[in-house]
Amino acid sequence: MNDATIIDGRSIAPGDAILGLASSGPHSNGYSLIRKILERAQPEFDLLEPTRIYVKPILKLLESVPVKGLAHITGGGITGNVPRILREGLVAKINKASWPRPPVFEWLQRTGNVDEDEMFRVFNCGIGMVLVVSQKDAKRAAKLLRAEGETVYEIGTIEKGSGEAQAVVV
Repeated sequence: MNDATIIDGRSIAPGDAILGLASSGPHSNGYSLIRKILERAQPEFDLLEPTRIYVKPILKLLESVPVKGLAHITGGGITGNVPRILREGLVAKINKASWPRPPVFEWLQRTGNVDEDEMFRVFNCGIGMVLVVSQKDAKRAAKLLRAEGETVYEIGTIEKGSGEAQAVVV
């Protein structure tokens, strides 16, 4: 593997598009909190589905489109994982209205009385993988990923930081 194939976020720049791939549920996010909510609520339905694996569609995409950054939203939510791919001075501006939040997250938030900011810190909220591509490649990337069976949303843009403490603003 040469340096050109390593996706380390160095080429991410203001104006780049942020794409989100739909999750199949909470994946491995927030299980401690989920267990507490389930213990208290004792629902009569199955809440969890297997974690969605994105490797094959992403590998197919990499054959055709330069991907600048990838963040698997696991072991923490969107605001905990996306900053790992951003250089200092960049902010990911994410529009939470750009994708439908699956009912499981609405149920967790309502039943567990979980604050909105905490939802994005702990859970994927319906986005299991985040990709950063140049704006000119966004539509083509989304089309290729959809052809591979993924549900894709353009969820935001990369902007130059303006002194915010967070590298992700939802």
